[in-house]
Amino acid sequence: MSVERSIKQYEDDRRQAAKIAARLLLASATTSPRVGGVGECTIHILDDECDIEDLCQATEQMSGEDEQWGFFKRDAMMLRDADAVLIVTSIRCLTDPADINCNLCGKLTCEYQRQTPKLAPAPGLAYTGPLCLFRANNISYAIETIISTARNMGVDHGIFWSAGAAAMRMKIVPRNTGFCLAVGISITEKSPFRDIPKAYADINETTMNDRIIKRLWPQFRSIYS
Repeated sequence: MSVERSIKQYEDDRRQAAKIAARLLLASATTSPRVGGVGECTIHILDDECDIEDLCQATEQMSGEDEQWGFFKRDAMMLRDADAVLIVTSIRCLTDPADINCNLCGKLTCEYQRQTPKLAPAPGLAYTGPLCLFRANNISYAIETIISTARNMGVDHGIFWSAGAAAMRMKIVPRNTGFCLAVGISITEKSPFRDIPKAYADINETTMNDRIIKRLWPQFRSIYS
């Protein structure tokens, strides 16, 4: 086996391992506890480079909507280095409060929360609450299980609410999703989610250029071969 073929085989195996890991993490998150024992969360996997790039671009576009969202660009750069992204949603917290009058949302009863008008989608608005926080907290069980399983498997991971909000904007999650988080995973020698400099969005252009070249290379090859 040539050196080039051996390296390509390693890269293919590494990416395949990431796809398998993403599905095992989905299984672990799906069986995590749920308040009331009813279906509340869904988990969606993005493991195609083009789909991940689209999510990163949507996250970057949101960075200009609020002066506090400048870090969205850095999040997008980190996710460009991810092998897969899991989108974890809460599909009941927007339209179906838990009916236990816990007051976490600031309303006296769940009926008041249900009757309160929702915010209209607009630039600079991540989530269109008010939300049932008791139900939204179900995401924490799923995320904790994903982190625990990823650690046991030796898979690097990072959690991003910025990309979760972008996923909702892109409508790649169920229509009634009220809250969303993204989990990037990577199987590489150095985690792209740790020890990141503040100017990472400015200095890490290598990954973006590599992705562009990989997208265009098949077309150039078909033209000039």
